[in-house]
Amino acid sequence: QEQLVESGGGLVQPGGSLILSCAASGSMASFYAMGWYRQAPGKQRELVASITREGSTMYRNSFLGRFTISGDNAKNTVYLQIDSLKPEDTAIYYCNKPTASDMDYWGKGTLVTVSS
Repeated sequence: QEQLVESGGGLVQPGGSLILSCAASGSMASFYAMGWYRQAPGKQRELVASITREGSTMYRNSFLGRFTISGDNAKNTVYLQIDSLKPEDTAIYYCNKPTASDMDYWGKGTLVTVSS
């Protein structure tokens, strides 16, 4: 059974850091590449970054510098570190294959709230 479980979100003050985790199982664990997405309130879900099993990474231009994606193939887990958090980083963060569409399976995501 395919499953994606995101975790690590929470309430963080501006300037803080978080590390999000995404555990993949079933057919999701066999993807060649995984990505992190986010959906801010009132906005569409957008791809933040992706990583292949070989460790090659890609970041959307808007997310260069404060976002770091990494992975552990043995654990079928992908991570997203976010530094210097800003209120505009408030969003639900999801993981999925980089080519996922709204019609694909999605996990529940993890909510990141940046507020003082």
